[in-house]
Amino acid sequence: MKTIEVVAAIIKDNNKVLATCRGYGEFINMWEFPGGKIEPNESKEEALHREILEELEVSININEFLMTVEYDYPNFHLTMHCFMCSIKDGSIKLNDHNDSTWATKDELNLLNWIPADLDIVNKLIEIL
Repeated sequence: MKTIEVVAAIIKDNNKVLATCRGYGEFINMWEFPGGKIEPNESKEEALHREILEELEVSININEFLMTVEYDYPNFHLTMHCFMCSIKDGSIKLNDHNDSTWATKDELNLLNWIPADLDIVNKLIEIL
């Protein structure tokens, strides 16, 4: 089975985290943490900075590593490295998503998450 390695930003502002709603593909209209694929010869941190700039047009501070999620979809295995982040510069503009929200710990379970992101949601509910 093919493995896809990606990074995700859990962008936190006070007691809320940013959730984005997928605007395309198989998981359209489902919620996720923004990020994307790691390119060849790119570090996880470089990929995360690039992906967030492309998707949201903001620069971020990567504050700490949170967790790695391993998830088997029917056609591929996903390895997702997740980092706690904050916005350093800019205002969010949605280029790949059709919606976004700042969710509190209690609001996270109200969203229809992409399956692999549920492990992150559960971890955030524990630590926020």
